Amino acid sequence: MSLRDRLIAEIAADGPIDVASFMARCLHDPLDGYYATRPALGERGDFITAPMVSQMFGELIGLWLVETWRGLGSPARAILAEAGPGDGTLMSDILRAGRVLPDFLAACELWLIETSAPLRAIQAERLGPAASPRWVSSLGDLPADAPLLLVANEFLDCLPTLQFQRTASGWAERVVGVGEDGDLAFGLRPSSAPAGAGANEEIVERSAWQVSFAADLSLRLVSQGGAALLIDYGTVETTGGDTLQALAGHTKVSPLAAPGEADLTVHAEFRFVMAAARATGAETAILTQAEFLRRLGIERRATALRRASPDRADVIGRQLERLTGPAQMGELFKAAAIWTGAPPPAFEAS
Repeated sequence: MSLRDRLIAEIAADGPIDVASFMARCLHDPLDGYYATRPALGERGDFITAPMVSQMFGELIGLWLVETWRGLGSPARAILAEAGPGDGTLMSDILRAGRVLPDFLAACELWLIETSAPLRAIQAERLGPAASPRWVSSLGDLPADAPLLLVANEFLDCLPTLQFQRTASGWAERVVGVGEDGDLAFGLRPSSAPAGAGANEEIVERSAWQVSFAADLSLRLVSQGGAALLIDYGTVETTGGDTLQALAGHTKVSPLAAPGEADLTVHAEFRFVMAAARATGAETAILTQAEFLRRLGIERRATALRRASPDRADVIGRQLERLTGPAQMGELFKAAAIWTGAPPPAFEAS
């Protein structure tokens, strides 16, 4: 029985489920969840992420980590972690860039926060035994006895989110139920107003999971020392709206069409994420992805790559535009830093 059929049977018996529960089942159901059974990343898969666009992305983040580690006083031991490592491309590029300072790589223990067995296997193959990666299923499983350097690219957007809609009679929560045709359908049930909803917002999303991750991460940074870099698409000032989307074969499809067969995401709500971090005593700052990469020198890196490979100049130019262009990833994607102590590179004056 497919996940769709199981969900229909469960909802028919027990009633509609909230959007967060639907997302969690679609992505992580042990039998049919997308990440649990069939994650498909890359050009031939369902979606592509910034590390897959160009090596420049991961290399610059690797150099950012090196300089952040030096800003911590070059500790002899540090926890280098990635949440949601995908196919391992980002960490592979980070480690390659880290070779500029062998002491950095010698100090870092590599930990990957990953729940997907198929992705763990892909990550192990890409990184190889020399990287000595260790896997955990949650942030809470990381060691807590050394400074933490954590990167998460397109991780927050996969965390479950609740949705609320303003109606003529007040606020309602959006749920997934069974329609008159016997198929999955969105519906509404009465709800109290979501916290912080603006007067002009008609649809509001709230993710306790994004907020909880930020709070737990920041508590660790306050306790252990270190810094985190969270890169994702989303808003700084919440504007409301339905951002739930499903991608299959690089094409948007209905989230209800084939549960477990497409990737589901929502926008990161950085306003709440950063507020949760600051509430623990950590420092925060946020930039657009374009500004972050420019401050790290992506234009200079692109020029150097063009000079080294003139035959790929056009490709490198398109990659640069994809990562930094306002109509591409440059403005929609944000780079948020959370830290204790001195500000990390690129965020000193933000």
